[in-house]
Amino acid sequence: MAEAERIIGTPDTPEPAAAEPEQAGEERPRGRRRIAVLFGVAAFAYALDLISKMIVVAKLEHHPPIEIIGDWLKFEAIRNAGAAFGFGEAFTVIFTVIAAAVIVVIARLARKLYSLPWAIALGLLLGGALGNLTDRIFRSPGVFEGAVVDFIAPKHFAVFNLADSAIVCGGILIVLLSFRGLDPDGTVHKD
Repeated sequence: MAEAERIIGTPDTPEPAAAEPEQAGEERPRGRRRIAVLFGVAAFAYALDLISKMIVVAKLEHHPPIEIIGDWLKFEAIRNAGAAFGFGEAFTVIFTVIAAAVIVVIARLARKLYSLPWAIALGLLLGGALGNLTDRIFRSPGVFEGAVVDFIAPKHFAVFNLADSAIVCGGILIVLLSFRGLDPDGTVHKD
């Protein structure tokens, strides 16, 4: 029975690495702890994004921009129906479906998650996707067509929000982890 569980895996334990025998007394990390980190990071990123957008809509919308660092960085409330850089404003429904699909994929991947860095990266992606999806569902002009609230405006760059920042940071971390050969299940491989 133990051999069958090793081959097919179980929800509570990761598959042992084939190239590395376990040392005596060393235990592999538990999956539940990593799932909690994923959802904790996602909740934190989502809450920061949601609170910042509520403040921006209440205090900054229909007001002049606030200069933070001269004209290099301003807070300026805009509504973005498209993707990054205002691209694809006619495809808001498609971006909504893509965000929902990303959330489903991350939730499914969470079952096999045994890596702390991957939990953080996926948590950032999940929190950011939820933040922008919330805008697309609940903001005007309507359900699944809502415009995302963007407000961070660096000079000579697109206006973005904290959800966008979380998505970009999570994506960069995933690329770095992939280059290092670390898989979401905690195994390390060398190519």
